[in-house]
Amino acid sequence: MKKMRKAAIIAMLVLAMFALSANVASAQNGEASSEYTPLIILGCALAIGIAGIGSAIGLALAGSSAVAVTAEKPDLFSKCLILQVLPMTQSVYGLLTAILLMMGAGLLAGGGQEPAVTALQGMGAIWIGLAVGLTGTSAINQGMVASSSISAVGRNPDVASRGIIFTVMPETIAIFGLLVGILLMVGLGLL
Repeated sequence: MKKMRKAAIIAMLVLAMFALSANVASAQNGEASSEYTPLIILGCALAIGIAGIGSAIGLALAGSSAVAVTAEKPDLFSKCLILQVLPMTQSVYGLLTAILLMMGAGLLAGGGQEPAVTALQGMGAIWIGLAVGLTGTSAINQGMVASSSISAVGRNPDVASRGIIFTVMPETIAIFGLLVGILLMVGLGLL
């Protein structure tokens, strides 16, 4: 029942985003204005916020195992730390996306210059932020794999390199999201 409720909420949010996209797209006249700047800011917040939450959960999952292993075998600290920190990279992708969106919109220009964004660029920024943020939740699964890898290193330190390889694999999804986000920014004229 809880899963159905969550699915219904997500579906309503997606429908609301589509409706908002349609309204903004129908109002699109191609002219740049600062009135669409909040959409860029929302895209930045979605990218770093969602990816950051995924990274935090992944870091906590891996960190729990790292603490347990290093409590009994302190000499394995560096191997455990490397595995534990890997889920943080998804938040770096969210941060990079937010910075690129801000640069493309002229929000980092300084000097009191008014940023100029079209409606299409503003809505595109929201969808870019969602794509990067949602693919960044792969950090949760990466944290699970890292946790298992850390446990394996606790039993046999020689498997650390194999554990790193297994732990990096879920990150591929986040890299795809970042790549799509950058390609969309180029296509929308934000880069």
